[in-house]
Amino acid sequence: MTSPRFRVLIADELSPRATEILKSHPDIDVRTATGLAPAALIRALSEDGGVHALAVRSATKVTAEVIEGAPALRVVGRAGIGVDNIDVKAASRRGIVVMNTPSGNAVTTAEHAICLMAALVRHIPQATASMKAGKWEKKKFQGNELCDKTLGLLGLGNIGRIVADRAQGLKMKVIAHDPVLTAEAAARLGVRLLPFEEVLRQADVISVHTPLLPETRNLIDAAAFAKMKRGVFLINAARGGIVDEMALVEALRSGQVAGAALDVFSEEPPPKDHPLLQMEQVIVTPHLGASTDEAQEKVAVELAEQLVAILVRGEVKNAVNLPPLPVELQARLQPYLELAARLGSAAAQLCSGIDSVNVELVGEVADAGSSLLASTAVAGILRPHLDTPVTAVNAMLLAEERGIRVSETKQSRGGDFTSSIALRLDGRCGVRVLKGTVFRTDGGLEPRLVQIDNFLLEAIPEGRILVIRNDDRPGVIGAVGTILGRRGLNVSRMQVGLDRQTGEALQLWNIDGDVAAALDEIRTQAHVRSALVVTL
Repeated sequence: MTSPRFRVLIADELSPRATEILKSHPDIDVRTATGLAPAALIRALSEDGGVHALAVRSATKVTAEVIEGAPALRVVGRAGIGVDNIDVKAASRRGIVVMNTPSGNAVTTAEHAICLMAALVRHIPQATASMKAGKWEKKKFQGNELCDKTLGLLGLGNIGRIVADRAQGLKMKVIAHDPVLTAEAAARLGVRLLPFEEVLRQADVISVHTPLLPETRNLIDAAAFAKMKRGVFLINAARGGIVDEMALVEALRSGQVAGAALDVFSEEPPPKDHPLLQMEQVIVTPHLGASTDEAQEKVAVELAEQLVAILVRGEVKNAVNLPPLPVELQARLQPYLELAARLGSAAAQLCSGIDSVNVELVGEVADAGSSLLASTAVAGILRPHLDTPVTAVNAMLLAEERGIRVSETKQSRGGDFTSSIALRLDGRCGVRVLKGTVFRTDGGLEPRLVQIDNFLLEAIPEGRILVIRNDDRPGVIGAVGTILGRRGLNVSRMQVGLDRQTGEALQLWNIDGDVAAALDEIRTQAHVRSALVVTL
């Protein structure tokens, strides 16, 4: 009998079904050791020839030190969605695949949001506490029906879609905002897609299902609460930090928000004296979204099957990173991979409601690694808006799930540059084109943005970029510069492109500092058509 070729260490509590699945394969040796301190974890990963796969939940911290101390490690699997406890960059540098199980707890989390909604509008926790205190306060806890009410979903990912389906079963009208889902894809779910502000204005109940990213931190702030219907109900079973908790306190005190149900907090556990914990119109749970027996078994089974697939058959599923490029291609393609990611990120900020993306690759990049470059660009487009990690590994599948058509165009020669990448996007923003290339400078190979729509430029795609579209008239650039100078904002670089057919100009200002406060003033200037900030 041959000895197992692969060793798997289960470092957190998982359903016994995971061990059963792994042990059913003669090529796999399974060990379980939970609650290990970092030094003990490193020893467990390195002894007896080393461990090839590490299975964790949220308790074990897979740091760069742990990764460096595990010479045989090939894959880290997370039973759940978030990979905050894993140093993905360190793993990627070592060529270690990091995978999660994004679908295993989607139903459970969605059901928890529905339960919170029903409990909130009918005051069930408060009424229960009153009864157990020996009271009979029937009139005090008169509630509201959900039937015929409008539910506004912020995010239509895996969980948001399930919430929409269940809410429709309750005869609720469902509207949603999702920056990357098409109106057609939403319509197939029976959901009307609307701009963010319209969802706030129209919804009777708002449920949050977006990821926590720099762009979504404090997404629901005082300004957002002011746009909501008076007496709205708020549900957050997504991530703490998306809702500005102090702004919510004030909205509850004023009656703008009738009640809130929270499963997550910015700090977990929240301080015992947190004002939201003292408010009768707030119901709370200790991050129970994925905490059901069924969900824990599902994610354990899903992870075990994924580990078998990658170890035994070499099949990768739900990877959140990408193993390093082959050595012979890495040096050639790395600058263009960086360019593709930045073009995608810029495109996501310049165009919403995307229906289709065409990735045009010209020159050497069309011959080597073209699919990887296209996937990297699409990942850049999707990443700011989704609640699961997005990489070149899963970008195309996620785009397809959201009704975004992706195509590639390759030309071995042509254009003004030896190699270039261009993105053409069609969506609610109309047609947008972004093109970039890589320049050789004294500092090495550096990406450049050379075209936006019909405007030709030579901009550095990094940091905060103020993008202004204006009529080509004297004094506009000076007026903008005056505003920036008066506010103490330093300009590191400035580019202007002209479209002589339309008489328009495009200004790109690389700004050191937060330019958001200056936008309103810039937009009021004569001949300015639009102004926004792109952050790369």
